Amino acid sequence: MAKAMTTHLDVVSAEKSLFKGLVSHLSVSGQEGELGIMHGHTPLLTPIKPGMVQLVKQNGGEEVIYISGGFLEVQPGGVTVLADTAIRGQDLDKAKAEEAKRAAEAQMSNPSKDIDFALVTAQLAQAVAQLRAIKLTRK
Repeated sequence: MAKAMTTHLDVVSAEKSLFKGLVSHLSVSGQEGELGIMHGHTPLLTPIKPGMVQLVKQNGGEEVIYISGGFLEVQPGGVTVLADTAIRGQDLDKAKAEEAKRAAEAQMSNPSKDIDFALVTAQLAQAVAQLRAIKLTRK
C-alpha cells in the first residue's frame, strides 16, 4: 500500500497554537469559496472567512477547528492558517452559539436606527459557522 502524501499544517490564533502536524488534506472557507489543500498545492495567500478548518491527519483521524476568519498561506514547506480566533470543534459551546445566532437574527429582523448591519451580519456568520463545526464534530 502506498504511503499518502502529507503536508505540514499549523493552525494558530492570536492566543495559541491549536494544531501542528502532518495532514493528508484540509479544507477551509476562503473569501471566494471552499478550498481543498493537499500536498503539492500551488503557493497561495488568501483571506478566509468564518467557518471551519476540516483536516485529515497523517494517521487518517479527522479534526474540525472553528475559525472566526484570518488568512491561509500555502508554501512548498507547509500550510499555515492564521486565525483571529480558533477553537476546536469539541470545545465549542452549542447553547452559546445558538443564543448568538438568535440575538443576531433578532437584531436584523427588528432593526433600530443605530444598528451596525456589517457587525450583526459578521456575528451571525460566526454563530452559524460555530454551529456547523459543532454538528460535524458531534455527528
